[in-house]
Amino acid sequence: MSSTVNRRDLLKFGSLAALGMGIRLPSFGLGNEEGILRSEGMADGLINLSSNENPYGISPKAKEALLGALGEAHRYQYNHANLKDFKKELANYYGVNADQILVTAGSGEALGLLPRHFRGKLVTANPTFGILPATAKMLGNKVVEVPLTADQKHDLPAMLKEVDNETELVYVCNPANPSSTIVSPASLKSFCIEASKKAYVGVDEAYIDFLDAPDNESMMQLIEKHPKVFIIGTFSKIHAMAGLRIGWVIGHATLIKALSDNYFNRTQAAMSALSMSAALASLKDPEWHQLSKQKNAAARDYAYQELKKMNIDVIKSYTNFLFFPIPNYTGDFAADMLKKNIFLRSSNYVHGKWARASVGTMDEMKTFIEVMKGVRV
Repeated sequence: MSSTVNRRDLLKFGSLAALGMGIRLPSFGLGNEEGILRSEGMADGLINLSSNENPYGISPKAKEALLGALGEAHRYQYNHANLKDFKKELANYYGVNADQILVTAGSGEALGLLPRHFRGKLVTANPTFGILPATAKMLGNKVVEVPLTADQKHDLPAMLKEVDNETELVYVCNPANPSSTIVSPASLKSFCIEASKKAYVGVDEAYIDFLDAPDNESMMQLIEKHPKVFIIGTFSKIHAMAGLRIGWVIGHATLIKALSDNYFNRTQAAMSALSMSAALASLKDPEWHQLSKQKNAAARDYAYQELKKMNIDVIKSYTNFLFFPIPNYTGDFAADMLKKNIFLRSSNYVHGKWARASVGTMDEMKTFIEVMKGVRV
């Protein structure tokens, strides 16, 4: 592949990814990473706001660890002396035991394996991050999708009504993708406790590190007393390791063993030693994460205010992306924005036509806003 990719190539790649997830074309679905690197198309001025990546990159400590591990890249991860306690170190960081954590090649792998383990009815939101529900549908599992509220939040009472003795799994993405909203820790905690009386509840906390206290309260606190509650996490967002693929599932030891003995039994052996080395180093660099968080908040708040000035009813974001309605747009918004060198997502939902734009650097968001000033949505 050449160092640049033209718009036709990008449309083709986006279409292939959408087809893989069963997403309606020609618009780009908002639930799946399309896999195009940020560097592709940059020579043509392309600004990639499509994948909710961290534009500031991995921490200097992670980069140093990654480079240091290259000399041992010919060896499997279990032959790296510095990685022998990887799960234990990861577990210590999150305040759990090593037998309560499963490591996967990105949280996407976990989301694709979970509906293979839980083959009963799935209750989730609509829209939500697409890998888990799309895989469940592909497998023929029953999927009940509860529309978000009018303000684009999880409708927890309505979801709870759908949880019955037939339900095996409930999936909640909080902060939510693609809507960028949150539900309060208290309401989510209550929901998890009640729903877990009948089914397993998986809470996807991929974006929790972008939250401030008290909103950043993890549901990890529930797993001991409520063994059917578990958490899915990733190093792709605040750690900026989307291309290195490190994710995890944290739950009660009995659940983790059941997953390990089933479809997750090969995930540990499939991990990259380089990625694992970078992940451990990244955990030790909170200053870098805080810097990324601050820069993201500044660029996000700037774009949010500017869109508001255009009378666009953009949703208040708690993440590293923005979600806004485009009810008056008559064409394919994502495809047309791509022609203007802005790569983002758009799709039709139960509440109409919406777009999702990742938060890039401040300069990228200023360019995005200038383009948006010439667009009627």
